[in-house]
Amino acid sequence: MQGLPLSFTNVSKSFSIKGNALHVVDNLSLDCPAGSFTALLGPSGCGKSTLLRLALALETEDAGSVQIAGGMPRSACRSGVVGVAFQDAALLPWRTVEDNIRLPFEVLGRARPEAAHIANLIELVGLKGFERARPGELSGGMRQRVAIARALATDPHVLLMDEPFGALDLILRRQMNLELQHIWSEKRPTTLLITHGVDEAVYLADRVIVLSPRPARIVADIPITFQRPRGTDLLRDAEFHRLCDEIGTWLEHGPAKPSPASRA
Repeated sequence: MQGLPLSFTNVSKSFSIKGNALHVVDNLSLDCPAGSFTALLGPSGCGKSTLLRLALALETEDAGSVQIAGGMPRSACRSGVVGVAFQDAALLPWRTVEDNIRLPFEVLGRARPEAAHIANLIELVGLKGFERARPGELSGGMRQRVAIARALATDPHVLLMDEPFGALDLILRRQMNLELQHIWSEKRPTTLLITHGVDEAVYLADRVIVLSPRPARIVADIPITFQRPRGTDLLRDAEFHRLCDEIGTWLEHGPAKPSPASRA
């Protein structure tokens, strides 16, 4: 599988709330090269999820353009080259792990996937032996693994993730970070991750984008150059903590206190 480029060019978006305009995204441009892993950080309500919804063709930009491989997101989503995982695993409780992972094929009207393909996904996310289990029989972390496997079921070239581990405790979240890194290394989809976890962003991504309070603008674009694969020892690395502190400063103070290592 080869990732596809995702781009936002001079994108603006507003919503009407009780007759008042709410400006959410302001003239934002961002290029996510094929096979890259980009993390988005910003204050709550700044427009992060709106960007994801624009890339999923669930919303339409007021100005500018969003493109996947040079085409419209709607076409990419309908063809199955885009996978998505949200904070809520949103599994169908009456379906087994296998059947939940098969769901995208039914939604897209595709032929039933081969059993070996589903088995490989289940093994990839570490759930071998739970193929016939239903969501009520799984832990929160296991359900989230099913959601990630489902997002990968159609071999997407673009993976969009909106706080997929936000509801998990710290230990489980770190375990899932290790799992996601492994999955991304195996598949290499172009990945855009929305998170509130600074350490999660630095650990997983090769680039961290910091957004301003609403309306969203990019205030920092920080490269992350740690070698892969990344182990838990990175969490104790001095440079790792320096980057987390730098990003935390951007989140707290925005462009008022720029860092030499960052570029707006």
